[in-house]
Amino acid sequence: MKFSQTAEYALRAIVWLANHPDTAMTTAQVATGAQIPSGYLSKVLKTLAQHDLLVPRRGRGGGFTLARPPEEISALDVINAVDPLEPIHHCPLGYASHGSELCPLHRCLNEVVALVEQVFRGTAISELLSTSPDCSSLCQGSQAPPSEPGPPMP
Repeated sequence: MKFSQTAEYALRAIVWLANHPDTAMTTAQVATGAQIPSGYLSKVLKTLAQHDLLVPRRGRGGGFTLARPPEEISALDVINAVDPLEPIHHCPLGYASHGSELCPLHRCLNEVVALVEQVFRGTAISELLSTSPDCSSLCQGSQAPPSEPGPPMP
């Protein structure tokens, strides 16, 4: 199952901010640390703030901080803010014969979405933080953020 680039970036940004709880981080700082293009990240951070997951602070020393402790923010909160997982309510193929019933294939796919939601709902951002000073909670890669959004990370 692949998730949108936006959901990936939102999770990476939230985890980065959670790893720096005492500091308001600018878009540029989060972009560098979480390896996200800053232009794209700016929109993601604004959306997360609109969903009360981040607090924007203006002026000198400004930036973004988490709106709540990382123990109180689930991965599903973040994903639903930027690109909600959608259950299947009607036949995606439009077959009238299916009515309100899903065929076995789409019922199975719908169950997978429900399981993914359950896992993300039960995963607090605090669980995604690094516990080792030698290890970042984000995958290690180049230090510079990519210039353009790339394909979703596996």
